[in-house]
This record gives sequence, C-alpha cells and structure tokens, in this order.
Amino acid sequence: MVAMAARDLLGSSPVKPFWLRGFAAVSASMSKRLVPNPPDLVSWVVREGGFVHKGLRIADGEASGLCLMASSDIEAGSDLISLPKHIPLSFPSSGSGQKWDASLFRIAQKVPEELWAMRLGLKLLHERAKVGSFWWPYISNLPETFNIPIFFSGEGIKDLQYAPLIHQVNKRCRFLLDFEKQVKSILKDVGPEEHPFGGQEVNASSLGWAMSAVSSRAFRLHGEELTDGVHEDMPMLLPLIDMCNHSFHPNARIIQEKGSNEHDFLIKVVAETQMEQDAPVLLNYGCLSNDLFLLDYGFVLPKNPYDFVELKYDGGLLDAASLAAGIFSANISSPSPWQQQILTELKLEGTGADHKFWLQVRLGGPEVVDGRLLAALRVLLADNAEDVKQINQTALQSFSSDPPLGVSIEISALRTVLGLCAISLQHFPTMIAEDEKALKNGEKIFPAMESALRFRMRKKTLIIDTMRDITRRLNSLSEQKVCTLII
Repeated sequence: MVAMAARDLLGSSPVKPFWLRGFAAVSASMSKRLVPNPPDLVSWVVREGGFVHKGLRIADGEASGLCLMASSDIEAGSDLISLPKHIPLSFPSSGSGQKWDASLFRIAQKVPEELWAMRLGLKLLHERAKVGSFWWPYISNLPETFNIPIFFSGEGIKDLQYAPLIHQVNKRCRFLLDFEKQVKSILKDVGPEEHPFGGQEVNASSLGWAMSAVSSRAFRLHGEELTDGVHEDMPMLLPLIDMCNHSFHPNARIIQEKGSNEHDFLIKVVAETQMEQDAPVLLNYGCLSNDLFLLDYGFVLPKNPYDFVELKYDGGLLDAASLAAGIFSANISSPSPWQQQILTELKLEGTGADHKFWLQVRLGGPEVVDGRLLAALRVLLADNAEDVKQINQTALQSFSSDPPLGVSIEISALRTVLGLCAISLQHFPTMIAEDEKALKNGEKIFPAMESALRFRMRKKTLIIDTMRDITRRLNSLSEQKVCTLII
C-alpha cells in the first residue's frame, strides 16, 4: 500500500515529455552571445541618456553568463545604473496610446495571462527581426541559448524526478507547439510589408527562446500611466540591469522615480550596501521556490528557505502514511460529516471551479509543514467535534504554537507527516549519494543533467531537513507528555 502511495504522491506518472530542439538547444557555452562581437552595451546606455557608475564592469560568469561586478569599491547609496523611459523594452498595453502592429497584437491575444513572458517575447522577436531596431545593441548581447527545462531532452526532463515540475515543463512545451500553429495560421496571408517578424519563420524553438529570454530577465514594474491615473503593472526588459545576479541578501535594489517630465520615469539601481572591488551586483528576484528558479531562470539554489515539496492531498495517501508511522484511525481515509465540513473550510474537500488547485499541500519552506495539511490531520485524528470547533483556524494550522488539540493528537499528526516524508523520498528513483557521485563526475555530464541533479538533490535534502525539524518537535512534545504523566 505504501509503495502504491509513493507512485501517486506527486501526481500520476507524467506523460511522455515534450522538448524543443534547434533554435535554442542547450550548449556547454552558456555565455555565448547572439552575435560574435556585439556592440558595447554600456556605451549604448550612456549614449541614449542613461547612467552607468564608472566603478561597474561587465564580467563573464562562465556558466551563469555575463554579469555586473564592481571594478572598484562603491559606497552604499550610490546610483549604479539609471535608464530613461525609452530604453526598457516592453509590450505596450492597449491603453498606452502607443502604435500597435496589428498582426503582432492578434498573436499576443492568443497568449494566456499566466504566460505573460511570451507576450513580451513576441515584442522581442519583432525587434530582433527588424532591420535597424533601436534595441539591437541590447538584443545582440542576449544569450544564444538558455539552460532551462523546456530545452532539456526527454530524458533530461525525466531526470528531474519531480512530477510537479515535469508537469509545468510539459505544459509550457505543449503551449509552444500549439502556439506555433496559431502564429503560422495568423501570418499565412500576411504580406512581407506587414509581417511582424520580417518574413522570417517563427517556430516553437524560436518562440521558446524569446519566452526564456523574458522569463529569465524581465522585471515587473510600473508601466505607462493609464487614463484613470493608475500605473499598469508591466513586465520590462531592462538592458544592463538584467545582468545583475540574484541573492536573498542583495547589495542593490531597483527603484522608479519621476523624470524631469511628469510623464517620464527613470529606472535606477542603487547600492544598498558598500560594494568591494570584484563584488557582483546582486538583486532579489523574489521569494521563489527552486521550481520557479529552474523553470524561469535556469538555476537552483542549494540553500533556498522558500523551497518546498508539493504533495497531492489524498485520503488514501494519508492513510498509507499513518499506517507507516504506526497510527491507526479509520477517519483518515473516511472522515465523518463534521470532519468533512472542516476539510471543506480548509479547501481540501468539496467542489468548485478551482477545486483541482486546492488539493496541493507542501512540505518544507518557512512553514515547515503546510498549515492546511497539519490542520487536516489534527481534525482527522480528533474524536470530539466540539473541542475542534472551539479552535480558530489560525491556531489549527500553526506548526509553532502549543498543540491546539493536545499533545497526544499532535504527536500522532506529526508522526503521520513523517510517514508522508518517508513516502516522498521513496518516490525518487535515486538516492542523494547516487546523485552526488554523478555530480562529481562533472566532466561527463551536460549542463541540463547537472541542473536536474542539483534540483532533485535539493528536494531530497529539503525532505530530510523537514523530517529533522519534525523530529525535534516530536522529541519536545514527548518530553512534555512524560512530564504531564509524572505530575
């Protein structure tokens, strides 16, 4: 039963992976530019009215590509980069008053909101194909390839060993393959003069390159001021600024401020702390999981406090986890009506348009254990409905507070979570030691395989760390229980 639950833990087995080839196939040289000798980006920004601190330089970070570094000590509070309004590359909104390319607009309307990067990617492809594009100095400096999962081989995608991410990769690849057909259908009768990509063929790989360039580099900032005075939240490509690397402890930040004209604005990077010579310029890309960092940016953080393992909430799985932990309760797989009511309030039972999105719970991350999962187990292991209904949902979902339903129920709930963790580890076909051995053999693995290894190692380590945190909590609760019995 436990073995069956392990297969179902992160969803059903993924369908055969899709992947894209050709235009942006992953190569070992991640810092290669689109053209051999692109224009100097710093000179272009300055020539166009921007500002670049004299103590900055562009360095080759090898696997991570080009990055910004301090060529001398820079004091905190210093302006590092300033871009006037016309330098950032964005896709104009319908209310911005900017001139639209009719065919490009029709194509962009086919892009779902969740894949906003593709919409700006269309603008990027449009400018890349345009002779004499204003943004060519920027575009020519973009990477030729991106080491992100949509460009992994089928085996490379399987090597991730994590169904939620594999699902997202396959979803994006399917979108790109379908979107290619939609683009070609819209453009089949468009003449050369009106063709938004200069008559060049657009396929899934080129669309994937454009979407990857945007997802890995764009920032969501205030865009044009609309007619009602509200600034639209708009993704933008920020030349030079997008060479700053990520850190949860950044030494710089992005700010927007009004220019000399009330309709203009400046996008600036300001030093938050003093930077020593050869220090990289670091921005915080956001409190993201490793799933999103790999999916959008192509890297994995070894110590990411916001990473988690996603599980499918399922009564049968909880039953298997409780049995593995030596906990026996018929209510776990067959809740009573009052328990089902509370599970519905927790959005773990019931029906609704977004019901399928309710059924995901997490292990790890800032919470250690997903509050809804912990609350569900506490409720399912409780016998007295009145005792449970007196507890508010905040206390019911808290991992750090005193046991809301008593020490005995808390111990049983946490032991069940340990069972879930054990099943999670069983889901991975390789052990950490095997992954470490493969990683040490670095000269024989491709960048995609290295990324997959680091990703799945981090997921397994996270589960183990979660088990340690829960075990410490259990030890503390066991001591409380012994003390209570003695008294």
